Amino acid sequence: MTDVHYNEQSFLEQLMVCTEYVDKAERYELLGPLYRLIIPIYERKKDYQALLACYQHLTKAYAKVIEVTNSGKRLLGRFYRVAFFGKAHFGEDEEGVEFIYKEPKLTSLSEISEKLQMYYEQKFGAGSVKMIMDSAPVNRDELDSKLAYIQVTWVRSAPEGRAAASASGEGAFERAHNVRRFVFETPFTRDGAPRGPVHHQRLRLTHLTAEYWFPYVKRRIPVIETQVEEKSPIEVAVAEMESQVTELSEIVNAKAPDLKKLQLRLQGSVCVQVNAGPLAYANAFLDPTLAQMYPDELVDKLKSTFKEFLTVCHSALQLNAKLISSDQVSYHEALEANYYKLSEALAGVLGQPLQHILLNGTLTATVSGVELDSSNA
Repeated sequence: MTDVHYNEQSFLEQLMVCTEYVDKAERYELLGPLYRLIIPIYERKKDYQALLACYQHLTKAYAKVIEVTNSGKRLLGRFYRVAFFGKAHFGEDEEGVEFIYKEPKLTSLSEISEKLQMYYEQKFGAGSVKMIMDSAPVNRDELDSKLAYIQVTWVRSAPEGRAAASASGEGAFERAHNVRRFVFETPFTRDGAPRGPVHHQRLRLTHLTAEYWFPYVKRRIPVIETQVEEKSPIEVAVAEMESQVTELSEIVNAKAPDLKKLQLRLQGSVCVQVNAGPLAYANAFLDPTLAQMYPDELVDKLKSTFKEFLTVCHSALQLNAKLISSDQVSYHEALEANYYKLSEALAGVLGQPLQHILLNGTLTATVSGVELDSSNA
């Protein structure tokens, strides 16, 4: 019986140490599961003082979850795919192997690249390491056998079973915990150039599966599976417009909207040139003379996404009008004017006037002191 009591007490002490480290690491969401193990032990002991401390800690932790979720300022690290080439320098456990590295806070691509280059130059000698800074596939036959090559690529985590970014309701914490699937994108065109006109622009998505889940006891985990997917130009357009809708929707629906982030996203959405952004996609894929070149289901999906895009931009403008101070009225009016120009330009290819596109009824706005109604816009 004494051994059982000792083991339980030792287990309890270790769990309490875990709560301290989890708190210091700002992983507040993990405190709930930890305390679900701790609290029953204190309840059996009838240690009400300890129970009070547990619930007080949990209350503060959940308050912090709300705070950091609303502010978006908690930094849980970034993931990078690192590949090593060069038999003369790297051993069998590294040469030709891809790893997923988890780096702290906002470690940039240049920072991790510099750190890796310095480390391996100290190991192999100055000038013996060459960094590959693009994400294109490496032709190993073209590499200098005397050099050690390191390719570094930023990757985003993807939930198990999904190929792309975050699922609905998923936040920064979920994208950094219990993850082992990652994806990175490489733009390309058929003529070999990485970038080209939107109707030539393709995208290669490389999906990576790590051997273990992050967080892990080591900072890097080897990749055990790689799958490549290619998107056609119209699929790239759909994905880009869906991404814009998602990003703007998250800002608009935030409990504590960030005005600066709202305006940056809004400006990038509505203040675009004819040959760039949404208009470029619309002109390339939705123009009646060109749309017949693409699958009907993708054309319809792009049209539907554009309607969502105009609707969420309208909601963002309404929110901006509520949040701005008097010295930003002219800036807001300029955003509204650009929104109307964009809407009018898109109405032709979408086949519907603005008032039929918006889901929430009449749009009323003030541009340069004149009240406009969507029925006349």
